[in-house]
Amino acid sequence: MRYMAFDRPVLRSTPGLSFWRLLGSGRGTSMSLGADLRRWALLAVWREERALEEFLKSSPVAARWRREARESWQVRLTPLTSRGRWGGVEPFGPDIGGTPGPNPGGPVAVLTRASIRPSRLVPFYRSVPEVDRLLREQDGCLASVGVGEWPLARQATFSLWRDAGAVRDFAYRGHAHRGVVGRTRAENWYSEELFARFVPYGSEGTWNGADPLA
Repeated sequence: MRYMAFDRPVLRSTPGLSFWRLLGSGRGTSMSLGADLRRWALLAVWREERALEEFLKSSPVAARWRREARESWQVRLTPLTSRGRWGGVEPFGPDIGGTPGPNPGGPVAVLTRASIRPSRLVPFYRSVPEVDRLLREQDGCLASVGVGEWPLARQATFSLWRDAGAVRDFAYRGHAHRGVVGRTRAENWYSEELFARFVPYGSEGTWNGADPLA
């Protein structure tokens, strides 16, 4: 946990790293109150593949994660669409903001992130168990985890899906999920939010004992 603070200066000075967030994780499949203090994540946006390769080869951050982790998994992603902001910026570039990308036939990764208004924390977290249940039961969801950069109020969910059709089925056909999305708009739950879709093009390691994209 202490490296959540100590790694920040190292990441700030990493060549080719244009955006990054160190993230803790929850115990559920989506944004939850419970924290898993043994599981951590790094979201990183690279200007070029070569910079990522150099980071993995020589950064003390990457070396320590390899040394201390009981299990690790990494995935490389190409953004398809991105709508919204994270910390006031568009981390995946303004050129794809809200623009429909191609409809891939293979796996799709989805990132949803929100800054929750303090006055809306209670209704937000009351809605989480039902969405968690739907994610666990959803046909086509390969894996999902709730992550966050700040307890309670800055939360995100990263999920992997069999294809774009499975994402649409969850987003638009599930009554509970559609109800929650409608309430976030009507009751103004978020001060900032982001929704992005990606195509995975490479993965390595295991997540809960297996590579969900294998």
